[in-house]
Amino acid sequence: MIDLRSDTVTQPTPAMRQVMANAPVGDDVYNEDPTVIQLEEYAAQLVGKEAALFVPSGTMANQIALGILTQPGDEVLIGAGSHCYSHEGGAGAVLNGLQFQVIGAGGSFNAEDIYAAYRPKDYLQSSPTVVAFENTHNRGGGWVWNIKEFQDAAATAKACGMHLHLDGARLFNASVASGVPVDKWVESFDTVSLCLSKGLGAPVGSLVCASGQHIQEAKRLRKMFGGAMRQVGILAAAGLYALKHHVERLTEDHAHAKLFASILADTPGILLNPEMVETNIVRFDLELGNIDAENLVTQARERGVFLLSSGRNTVRAVTHLDVNKDDCFNAAQILHSIVVNSSKTNPLKNSKLPMISNVV
Repeated sequence: MIDLRSDTVTQPTPAMRQVMANAPVGDDVYNEDPTVIQLEEYAAQLVGKEAALFVPSGTMANQIALGILTQPGDEVLIGAGSHCYSHEGGAGAVLNGLQFQVIGAGGSFNAEDIYAAYRPKDYLQSSPTVVAFENTHNRGGGWVWNIKEFQDAAATAKACGMHLHLDGARLFNASVASGVPVDKWVESFDTVSLCLSKGLGAPVGSLVCASGQHIQEAKRLRKMFGGAMRQVGILAAAGLYALKHHVERLTEDHAHAKLFASILADTPGILLNPEMVETNIVRFDLELGNIDAENLVTQARERGVFLLSSGRNTVRAVTHLDVNKDDCFNAAQILHSIVVNSSKTNPLKNSKLPMISNVV
């Protein structure tokens, strides 16, 4: 099996399992788990923030961050398709009472978009109080922000009096691909979330990084959201190992994604520009009149390649530490064969709408 559904499907490495088995633990609710404390201090230092908080998931990390920056009824400016807006089950509205205003296009936005969307609060309308960025941008195909545009947009938000949150679920991918250190990316941000269970390969966990004061409030929200855990150093040890040993190797995932994309790009019926693949995510479209995404995913699975459809004619593949160069080559060849050998039929005939996957 070659599993390209997401970089969340990774298995802990033998070395990671060993440090998990040997991790000293304590009650984290009482701030007594030494491994959790070590992880939080190490992560905060990496991103240049005062403190960090270990939480079970990326969704919880994002919602805690938004919760400490807002009041119910506030508005968050965000790019189209961003995880906080599109893939967290309406948590922003349900848990934090937030509204979202989508700005820009394709997940990207600039300083002008922020300035145009801002308005002061009055008794008739809410006011945007937070701008949420995502880097890399998942739904956009794993693209990395241009650092100057990123900083200009952040500066404009600050000038308007808004707070800044960065969904950095794959921030280390962005850093490795761009050569920009993670602390440089987040230096002007109030909060940043980091995911340990995606490209870094830990089995579970995310982090919220912020000021010490914000992290104290984050602890209250973590408890409220049901995320306070006990002897969780066993999991924190995996995250700490991932941060220390699995960041630089992300370059391998990026190279494998480009190889996979370069083979697929030569396939009639597949619309894909390999130059657009910047990190470990490959999104490609299928020409109308040929096989649709649901059928391609089904046939590929029968031949041992696991993918996700994200629309009638759009497919996503993600490389990770459990996929090697040969896997990517073989998977691309299998998809090439399926598409080339598919009959040219009307995609609307005898076809049903595919289920849109919650690709994270």
